[in-house]
Amino acid sequence: MSPIIQIESLSKIYDTGFEALKSVSLDVEDGEILALLGPNGAGKTTLISIIVGLVNATGGSVTVDGRDIVDDYRHTRALIGLVPQEITTDAFETVWATITHTRGLFGLAADPAYIEQLLKDLSLWDKKGEKLMTLSGGMKRRVMIAKALSHKPRILFLDEPTAGVDVELRKDMWALVRRLKDSGVTIILTTHYIDEAEEIADRVAVINHGEIIVVEEKAELMRKLGQKTLFLDLQERLTVLPESLSAFNVALSEDGNQLIYTYDTNAERTGITRLLATLNDSGIRFRDLSTTQSSLEDIFVKLVRDEA
Repeated sequence: MSPIIQIESLSKIYDTGFEALKSVSLDVEDGEILALLGPNGAGKTTLISIIVGLVNATGGSVTVDGRDIVDDYRHTRALIGLVPQEITTDAFETVWATITHTRGLFGLAADPAYIEQLLKDLSLWDKKGEKLMTLSGGMKRRVMIAKALSHKPRILFLDEPTAGVDVELRKDMWALVRRLKDSGVTIILTTHYIDEAEEIADRVAVINHGEIIVVEEKAELMRKLGQKTLFLDLQERLTVLPESLSAFNVALSEDGNQLIYTYDTNAERTGITRLLATLNDSGIRFRDLSTTQSSLEDIFVKLVRDEA
């Protein structure tokens, strides 16, 4: 099966001379959730804006459902829903009228039953008759999401959809995303909440300085680049780290009651067996041990730092 979005050697240079994208190539698989991560100014919003037709590329190409986004704009744009960072709504329109009007812009007949279910899914049903100017910021964000879904798109772009909103909306948002994925919708999201990407994404793409630096299955990325930390709770407190442990990547906790050993999960040997044997030979006993795995945030920070 061909990817639903294919990006080839995409570049964007603004009139100021700023190079926002540098020969970006990326395939998005049909039905997946792809998290696009990167620091501010990395090129995330520019990339999305080109795909949805808001910004013209300087070079390269993008196809959606096998159609070029420039040559077949109407077809490709009709497949896409976009929730932008900025909240842009008609302050004097009601919630119901706004969503219905947006659906009509795509040439679709009214579907009151679908709009009703959509508003209920986003906890907007009791606000359907209210003007947008009377809504809170969180409720306006919900309206933006409903607008993006009004024409039942096959692809949904979420550009920082939960930035600055309440916890309840975040929960509603991700529950809706899971349902959309189950129905076959492809979702591309950017987020500053990396724990969200870790929880919900199938794959992760990291962009920095206008270049894609890694694209990987989330679990595989964490396996390849993650580290594990082994914590050993000591039976007796140590004041200094013994010389016998100098060959290991071991640290002593501030209170002296724990040894902390970090190792590469992708290495052929972890060194744990040798470490435990050395501890035994040195007469160092421990009461308990536990391990932790690097989070996606740890990996993201490391990737960006290495590329800086």
